[in-house]
This record gives sequence, C-alpha cells and structure tokens, in this order.
Amino acid sequence: MGFLVRWLFALILLAATYNPTQYNYVRFSMANWDSNTSIVVLLGLLLLVGFIIYVRATLRSIGLAGMILILALVAAIVWVAYDQGWVSLQNPSANTWLGLFAMSLVLGVGLSWSIIRKKLSGQIDMDDVDE
Repeated sequence: MGFLVRWLFALILLAATYNPTQYNYVRFSMANWDSNTSIVVLLGLLLLVGFIIYVRATLRSIGLAGMILILALVAAIVWVAYDQGWVSLQNPSANTWLGLFAMSLVLGVGLSWSIIRKKLSGQIDMDDVDE
C-alpha cells in the first residue's frame, strides 16, 4: 500500500505540472502570468518543493543508473505492449499520459526503494550521519 501511495503522489505531481488536458500548471501559468503572478509563483514553488523531495530521494536511493534502468524497463514493457498490439502509439495525448506514468513509476520506486529493499532482502538502509 505504501508504494501505491508514493507512486500516486508522484503521478499527481507530474500531472499537475503538465498533462494533455487544460488543467495543469504550465497552461495555468501561461494564461494567468499577467493577472495572477503571485499565485503562479506560489504554485510553481509548491511544485518545485515536491519535485525536490521526489528527485532527491530517488537519486539518493537508486541513483541515476537506477533511474535509467527503471525507465528502460518501463520502455521495454511499452515496447512489448506495442509489438503485441495492446497499445497504439498514434495518439499524442495517450503518449503523454504514458510518459507521465513511466516517470511516475521511476519516482515512486525511488522514493519507496528502502522499503522495497528491506522487504526483499531483510536489510535496512541507514542514512549517513555527520558527527
């Protein structure tokens, strides 16, 4: 359950920033920069904080190589799904959602890696403590 919550929040963070609908930060900020600059900046900073939390935790737990490996695994799954005819890559909107889903999986795994590793191996990760 913990992984699903972390993954869902990663998907919400990414989709709130940009998605193919009209309801996202990028389109809101372009439409409201002149009239609501303070709200645009506040929402941008809130999204930035969310990204810093997720990306920093992901880089600390699985690193850049792990992020690339998970993204490659998701890309291979999409490739198999395309080859088998389960998905069509003709719809740009669906492709955007597929990309958001893939990136959210990378961030969700990265944020949950210590928990996943503990369940798989029984080992506990500890942060370095400066004394």
